[in-house]
Amino acid sequence: MPKLLSEAAVRQYNEQGYYFPVRVLTTGEAADYRGKLESYEAESGGPLKSEMKHKTHLIFKWAYDLVRLPKILDAIEDLIGPNVLCWSSTFFIKEAQSPAYISYHQDLTYWGLDPADIVTAWVALAPATLESGAMKFLPGSHTTEILPHKDTFAKDNLLTRGQEVAVEVDEGKLVDVLLQPGEMSLHHVKLVHGSMPNKSDDRRIGFAVRYVPSYVRQVAGPKDSAILVRGSDPNGNFEPEEPPAYDLDPAAVALEGCHEGRAISPLGVRSSLWGGASHRPRRRRAGQAHLEDSVFVAGGID
Repeated sequence: MPKLLSEAAVRQYNEQGYYFPVRVLTTGEAADYRGKLESYEAESGGPLKSEMKHKTHLIFKWAYDLVRLPKILDAIEDLIGPNVLCWSSTFFIKEAQSPAYISYHQDLTYWGLDPADIVTAWVALAPATLESGAMKFLPGSHTTEILPHKDTFAKDNLLTRGQEVAVEVDEGKLVDVLLQPGEMSLHHVKLVHGSMPNKSDDRRIGFAVRYVPSYVRQVAGPKDSAILVRGSDPNGNFEPEEPPAYDLDPAAVALEGCHEGRAISPLGVRSSLWGGASHRPRRRRAGQAHLEDSVFVAGGID
């Protein structure tokens, strides 16, 4: 008997590769989490820096609390079982009136994880609408093998490599993932998905958490790290991570800076995500699109 999802929801996830919406926060709770994010941004002088959008649960205590939210973990347990690790978390932020977009891709392409029993929980902290550039899913695409991808390094593509599936996507079959603050979507690691620019006057803010069962392992690059969030870890396939005791806890965040710190970009993730790329583009200049859905969705480290 599922803990949170209905049997029909579990069946849809298994057959179509996704399920939404799932209410995990009240509107007020979602506004509170958004407030914590934007309070830090106001104090630090601008939008959350690209390097701090990744493994965010190891930087901010409130983000760690969010990845361990019982309602989220109940839904994840319904899909992958009781022993759950958080492999990564990523803030997806599209600024108002931004040309940034996400090309159609599959998350697992560069992740180097096996088997593919991996779920992304995408929690909306601001409305995800057609106007703001909500995600689009291609139902059933998770049942195929990994499709060929090509690296475009397109300017406004939020994926670090600008990678996209090298096959035509039938847009008539796409499903719009419309979410209100406090709702989440769930999607399979091989599901083809993407998103369009934000044409609204508000930010589109999502927090994506990649959950893996303990038996998943890193098969490319050095041994990766993850943090146990439910059950036990009898397999030990990942180096254990420590939760932050408070925001910007130096025990969890590298003192030399988040971007090069293990907490944000462990060597195993960096090498597997960039493996086979024709080149690594220079860091984007101020004013250009920042890395977003991509880093752990299917990309690399910006």
